[in-house]
Amino acid sequence: MSYKIIDTHAHIVLKKGFGMAGKYGPEAGVDENGVHFFRIGDYKMQPMKYDNTVFMENNLRIELMDKLGIDLQLLSPNPLTMFHRIEKDIAIEFCKIHNDAMAESVSEYPDRLIGSAALPMQDVDAACREMERATKSLGLKAVSTGTDYPFGLDDPRLDDFYKTVVELDIPLFLHPSSTGGSKGPDDWRMGRYDMSIILGYAYEETLAAGTLIIGGVMDRHPSLDVCISHGAGAMPYLVERFSEMSSFRDWAPEGVKKNGFKNELKKLWFDAHVHGENSQKMLFDLVGKERLVYGTNLGGWDTPKELESFAPSLTENAIKLLRL
Repeated sequence: MSYKIIDTHAHIVLKKGFGMAGKYGPEAGVDENGVHFFRIGDYKMQPMKYDNTVFMENNLRIELMDKLGIDLQLLSPNPLTMFHRIEKDIAIEFCKIHNDAMAESVSEYPDRLIGSAALPMQDVDAACREMERATKSLGLKAVSTGTDYPFGLDDPRLDDFYKTVVELDIPLFLHPSSTGGSKGPDDWRMGRYDMSIILGYAYEETLAAGTLIIGGVMDRHPSLDVCISHGAGAMPYLVERFSEMSSFRDWAPEGVKKNGFKNELKKLWFDAHVHGENSQKMLFDLVGKERLVYGTNLGGWDTPKELESFAPSLTENAIKLLRL
């Protein structure tokens, strides 16, 4: 099949997952003032309305895709329900239910939608088992996790996880959440003025990219395909600080010592869903078009009213990354 536009950044909210994480929900509702909310654990995000929107109705999603000119879309879990820091048995069961529902949902439009799996990253062995089930048995095309596990992205206990991603020949997508896992943001200041989204995402994405490179993950797993959301946050702006510091510190891994931080950064993939022409130019200049895929966050507050002119030029990258 020939695709003109592939969207790799779009989230889905699956009703079959509601209430399947015990006290953590998830739950959608309306408060006493008539304001819609979405709850995980002790945290409510509001106003937040998912029902009767593209997040929960595939027919509405396809209508908007047609309007914008998107041929194929990769659906990933709602970041609020990553649940990497709750009890592992609850997370393991929730991910199974979620992935079954994801596979069922994308099967409604198999020529237009593909799915990525949620994983219980607090238990690496369980995450590997679920990743294998979700891809081999359910037919999901990727895995998506948050950026904030109970341990660092460069922790040695994740080496088996990264090896499994490579062996299954799938990409790993990283997207931050707005919360501390099952409560509000860890930093209370992020809980005001939507700072958890405006700034918190960029912080997590920048930290993820830096950790993967400086922590030697890409040295140890050179065939690993990791895609970081929103152009890795503030990395295009801060890259010179990363480069200069890592050029003389003894913690720099061999790849950075040999090739420099900027060149090693190009081992990662990046979702080009960033804001404004200046930010887009910084991202393209930093990593090059060949490491970028297109994204819209379809249905979200920052969905583009029309697709950027560069969108078609990134389609071949998405075909490569998604093994289409």
